[in-house]
Amino acid sequence: MRRILSAVCLSLVTAAPAWAASCITSQGAFNGYKQAFGQQAAASGVGQRGLQALAGTQLSGITWRFESQPSSQTGVSYGDPAQFLAKRTGGSAQSFVNTARSRMERNAGLFNSIEQRYGVPGSILAVIWGLETSWGGYTGKTNIVSGAVTLASYCRRHPRFEPHAVAALQLVDRGVINAGTQGGPSGELGHMQFLAGNWMRYGVDANGDGRADPYNATDALASAANMLRQHGWQAGQPFGPGTRNFKVLSAWNDSGNYQRAIAYAAEQMGR
Repeated sequence: MRRILSAVCLSLVTAAPAWAASCITSQGAFNGYKQAFGQQAAASGVGQRGLQALAGTQLSGITWRFESQPSSQTGVSYGDPAQFLAKRTGGSAQSFVNTARSRMERNAGLFNSIEQRYGVPGSILAVIWGLETSWGGYTGKTNIVSGAVTLASYCRRHPRFEPHAVAALQLVDRGVINAGTQGGPSGELGHMQFLAGNWMRYGVDANGDGRADPYNATDALASAANMLRQHGWQAGQPFGPGTRNFKVLSAWNDSGNYQRAIAYAAEQMGR
């Protein structure tokens, strides 16, 4: 879910001060950016724990390398969603579909209850879960705060991702994550790889334990459904290319390859 962004994300934190940290184009400038960003974060209401987490961040090499790749390496178009699935998962598209179906059937009660509440089919959620973290098997090995701040610092992504970096610090303040919590290379969280600002906006406590936890599968799946519903998902309607629900998938990931793969795999699961 690393490429998702909408204008609403900018409202997730309090208004930024008139001055702001300047973006960078070289790794050596990261510490200077971090210092300026810390002042900006404090002015936005980030507390002591969040600021301490920021002080301990280092530039995330994997995040920087990915962002530095030429667009020709990251923007390959796959006309066949099955081909994209195979490339993404390292196996056949059919194998992925079969596993997603098995996961959904094994947790039928959970997926049915989420669909009843939010209107999003279990097939859609099971596919996204599989694409993001192999159904929770791999949630990332990058320090979340470091990844989020590195992404925010990089001029190609700045300032659109700064609200997510601030949100990551706020999640530390709230105890949702800590300074050492690991996730995706751009600061993605948990089973469904939410960006921090999106988790703050759409995260729900679905298992009733009193906290919305992105590393709890029940909370993460329900939160993903909540996000799609709030972006206009229509219950009981088709979701193939050209439909309104298909357009809603862009709220999850703005890659056309990714959207087509979600719709294709979910449709295959119903056959």
